[in-house]
Amino acid sequence: MGTQSVFEQLPTPLASVSTDDQGVIIMESDMALLPYARCVGDWLEKWAQQTPDAILVGEPLRLANPEAEGWRTLTYQAFRDQVRQLAQGMLTLGLSPQRPVLILSGNSIDHALIKMAAMHVGVPVTSLSVAYSMFAGKYDRLVAAVERLTPGLIFAEQGQTFAQPLASLKGDHQVVVSSGLEALADVQQPVMLLATLADAQVTALVDERFAEINPETPAKYMLTSGSTGHPKIVVVTQRMMCSNQQMIAQCYPFVEATPPVVLDWLPWSHTFGTNHNFNLVLRNGGSLYIDDGRPMPGMVEKTVANIREIKPTLFFNVPKGYEALLPMLQQDKSLASAFFANLQLVFYAAASLSEPVWKALKALAAEQGKDPLFSTEWGSTETAPANTNVNWRLDKAGNIGIPMPGVALKFVPNGSKLELRVKGPNVFKEYLHDREKTIDSFDLDGFYKIGDAGRLADPTNPSAGVLFDGRVSEDFKLSTGTWVCVATMRKRVVEAFDGLVSDALITGHDQDYIGLVVFPSPGIYQLGGDSSGQMTAADLLANPPLQQAFVAALDAVNAQAKGSSQRIAKVVLADQAPSLDLGEVTDKGNLNQRKLLDTRKDLIASLYADNHSPLNAGAMITI
Repeated sequence: MGTQSVFEQLPTPLASVSTDDQGVIIMESDMALLPYARCVGDWLEKWAQQTPDAILVGEPLRLANPEAEGWRTLTYQAFRDQVRQLAQGMLTLGLSPQRPVLILSGNSIDHALIKMAAMHVGVPVTSLSVAYSMFAGKYDRLVAAVERLTPGLIFAEQGQTFAQPLASLKGDHQVVVSSGLEALADVQQPVMLLATLADAQVTALVDERFAEINPETPAKYMLTSGSTGHPKIVVVTQRMMCSNQQMIAQCYPFVEATPPVVLDWLPWSHTFGTNHNFNLVLRNGGSLYIDDGRPMPGMVEKTVANIREIKPTLFFNVPKGYEALLPMLQQDKSLASAFFANLQLVFYAAASLSEPVWKALKALAAEQGKDPLFSTEWGSTETAPANTNVNWRLDKAGNIGIPMPGVALKFVPNGSKLELRVKGPNVFKEYLHDREKTIDSFDLDGFYKIGDAGRLADPTNPSAGVLFDGRVSEDFKLSTGTWVCVATMRKRVVEAFDGLVSDALITGHDQDYIGLVVFPSPGIYQLGGDSSGQMTAADLLANPPLQQAFVAALDAVNAQAKGSSQRIAKVVLADQAPSLDLGEVTDKGNLNQRKLLDTRKDLIASLYADNHSPLNAGAMITI
């Protein structure tokens, strides 16, 4: 570890704004963007030469054998050598931007090898959400993705796990698996083991194709997160990823001073896990350990065990991940000691960290005599991913920072909000095979219309950062014509219910009042005296202590209300948590508001029925 503290290494956050006569604000960092790499493969080549024996990636051995202990790891040199062999195998198969690589399985060393090998020779790669392949007997989204991408190679790590979805696919592609080849008898396409693909004599063609890569070369075809039906496919270029990592390094100089050690579960089908976290490790010569845990009961325990072993320097998670970890960190001082031992950065994204969780983590760090940077960024798949960064000490969550070097933010008046738009070298130029949506995504000045809203934390001091103000498309008007800010309301509700609900769907478009659909969390069953978690919503709300807790929580929310646009009139408790398979929740654990409005429409209708009677889908109380 370096002798300087994290805060001593941080640059002073400085930003400037200009405003026109229409109220449009342009905001930019005062820090210039420095030169950046040609392609992500240059990072791999650099560290394979400079630190060949350092570990690049590791995964728990229990991924292959539940009884095994320890880690499978690959050094930079070993990883680079296998990438070149796989790249040669891909060239032999005739892969190209028109015949890309599609990956169905989750994060693993083999997954990393496949995606880096494809990009090494200019073949785009798509890591698809595992949920596309796990909805037994129904693979509509998977089939649609394959039809649109026309892959030349589809990789699924365990043949036995992915046999059915692979058999459902048509097309001219090679199927590659790490194991379970014998389970693929019903697959129509040729199949082979990954070891066979890698058993290639590397020729000069690999180096020739690698040398041809330039910043505009398509690296990944990424499906937009949380989408339903036919999601947009973002063409992610080498320029987007490399410029963004340079921006991050200028905001977090400590990642260059100390090679990062990261333990991470965030899926590579999403830009946070792959373009942000994986690339940050690779760019700075660090080590990425794949976490086989998840922020949910029965899975977070694996994360806890991995933390004890790895003791990361940087920790990335969504707010729900920190919520799941917090009780364990509070109850187990040895775990807290391991978690904070080397920690320089506590990073959250995808949603705002609640104030109670923020304060509790800060307190735990102080108890350990540690002072890591609590930080976040804001971005999207189309921006590879980060546009803003917090690299100074905050006293609470909610601030998304100032524009990163090279990025310009535009604030455009839109109804009751300021709509955010983005321009910079990290911003995409096209959706794959969709010129119309591409054109519609940019304004006349070339700014990407990201769909979020924000406002200056201090209108007199742009360097104080930007406050996230929700999704423009999520917000709605009541019948009175007043706007409802969904993000603000959801945050208030979840905090007020204090562990009783996992999330909330805000309703009321063109209605007279706001309604809520809330989803049960483990805490609600505990308070209801149900250790098995099997009680229905009606049974739970028949419990007097729970009734009182619900009323108290809603009273707390409504006490903050400044009018009908912030006051909740009715709430219904759903029986079942949001479904990943149905697209109600994204890989990161965030609610898909638009999808839920459709899948839970009967429950929502009950909130606005004149005479409500309890439904099988939930139970309601009226405030």
